[in-house]
Amino acid sequence: MRDKDISAKDITDRVKLRELKTLSDDHYVLRRADFDFRRSDGAWQHQKRESYDLGDAMAVLPWDRARDRVLLIRQFRWPVFEWGHRQLLVEAIAGKLDGDTPDDCARREAMEEGGVTLGALHLVSHCFASPGAVKERMHAFLADYDSNAPRAGGGGHADEGEDIEVFEVTLEQALAMVACGEIIDLKTIMLLQAAKLRTI
Repeated sequence: MRDKDISAKDITDRVKLRELKTLSDDHYVLRRADFDFRRSDGAWQHQKRESYDLGDAMAVLPWDRARDRVLLIRQFRWPVFEWGHRQLLVEAIAGKLDGDTPDDCARREAMEEGGVTLGALHLVSHCFASPGAVKERMHAFLADYDSNAPRAGGGGHADEGEDIEVFEVTLEQALAMVACGEIIDLKTIMLLQAAKLRTI
């Protein structure tokens, strides 16, 4: 109970910002914060941290429970390729909010990337995937969809550099792709595991 009490406290009085400087504002915003942080022992410590501000985002896993199908996408991701992963990345549909609500973004991106119309949305979490370096809160959903319904084109927007492949597998097949290392995207793993928990 003690840990829960501590984590729930507002820590604003433990942070004194000295300077927040924009280092780059190209595709995303890179800032450096110069601040003092009061440690748990009461001592103040000067720190500098860089963080990328990506803007808040949404991820959604379309799931046809009646027919046991999940819809996933494959696409090229430069940071993953730079790391050394030489395959297209398998992911759940995702996108930046760009002023939309998370629900509206989920429906827009599902149509743009997957060519599908979503039914009810089921919130899994509002989470941070890489809180040590990235300012981005992800709104993660499972969503109902009809895998037999007619599809729009999908595939993303070529003018934004998107070249998206869409495919469907059973939930168990997708989880097997996680187990064998074929799915390595964190948000996708979380959503697949959330779907599995709802079948238990």
